[in-house]
Amino acid sequence: MDSPYSHELKVAFAAIQRAAEISRSVFAQVDLGVLKKDDLSPVTIADFAIQALLTATFHAAFPNDKFVGEESAAELRENPVLLERVWSHLQQAAGGGGGGDADADGLCRIPESPEQACQMIDWCGSGVPGGVGTGRVWVFDPIDGTQNFVRGELYAINVALLEDGKQVLSAVGCPNLSPDVTGPVMDNSLDPEGRGSIVFAVRGYGTHVRQLTGSLDEVSVRAIPRHAEEAPTLRSVTCLNTLASGLEDVHIAAAELLQMPFPGCNLLPWVIRYVVMGLGLANTTFWVYNTRTRLAKAWDHAGAMLLFEEVGGKITDVDGRDIDLTAGRKMAANYGFVAAPKNLHGLVLRTLQDVIRQDGRIELIGSGA
Repeated sequence: MDSPYSHELKVAFAAIQRAAEISRSVFAQVDLGVLKKDDLSPVTIADFAIQALLTATFHAAFPNDKFVGEESAAELRENPVLLERVWSHLQQAAGGGGGGDADADGLCRIPESPEQACQMIDWCGSGVPGGVGTGRVWVFDPIDGTQNFVRGELYAINVALLEDGKQVLSAVGCPNLSPDVTGPVMDNSLDPEGRGSIVFAVRGYGTHVRQLTGSLDEVSVRAIPRHAEEAPTLRSVTCLNTLASGLEDVHIAAAELLQMPFPGCNLLPWVIRYVVMGLGLANTTFWVYNTRTRLAKAWDHAGAMLLFEEVGGKITDVDGRDIDLTAGRKMAANYGFVAAPKNLHGLVLRTLQDVIRQDGRIELIGSGA
């Protein structure tokens, strides 16, 4: 795919390949170094090491760009043993993964020391997406779906580029999802051949998929048709019976009114849900948080949403507002999500809002919705 972001994609592919090697190396260990953050979400050695690798690599390639990422280095600074384990995986990555990916060997970087690793992780941990006039900001989710990762199920490495707060590039590494996957996709739908995939998009140039390993000139790239512009039916992807943050009864009732088989694809990681919609294995997802004070995190959505938008899909919040990535690390300008084919998005949005009202939860409907 020729685009103005060809070099950025080349760096992203290389970084994702090396990040996937780190994740596999960590998973091979008995102790994954799982910690619980303040919001009770898990984080592993792989999260820290991959965020350091991504930041070092993109900073070397694009020294004027800024960064946002999920993790901060506070735990590492307080736990020298954990920091040493992270540093060990980074040093192993610096030696090459043995996968024969020359691009990864030539483009990837690691921090120069454990202290610089902490510093680079904190660049991301304190970064904000920004808005008009803020320039280029890379957004990383080093492991989206950490709970899945520790179980050996589907997870993603999310890399996004924003310019003045707008998504322009998405590259999502799926180390155990086949590039030829067929639906329905579940958390345990693992690639039987172990190839993995990268699903990527550049604004205005469509969504594409390739296998994870191999240099650009060695692997085939498949363009995904714009299936979500004029879709005849709704096909669901959601997360059922796993997360407590959403109103499952509302989701189920809305799907029934829409005559949409539910759950369809059932996946924990948000990024993988966007991947599945980008690939055409689903075309609809919605999420009503159980309170309006619950805020989504930018790294779970930035870039990955572009995969669906570039095949014709439309994404708003539950109030019908456009998604605003400039509001901060937590997406304070939006409540929930509604993603659907462009021609059916209005129907899905109205149905969901009607169910919320009929359920007596009028406080969840924003003014003007």
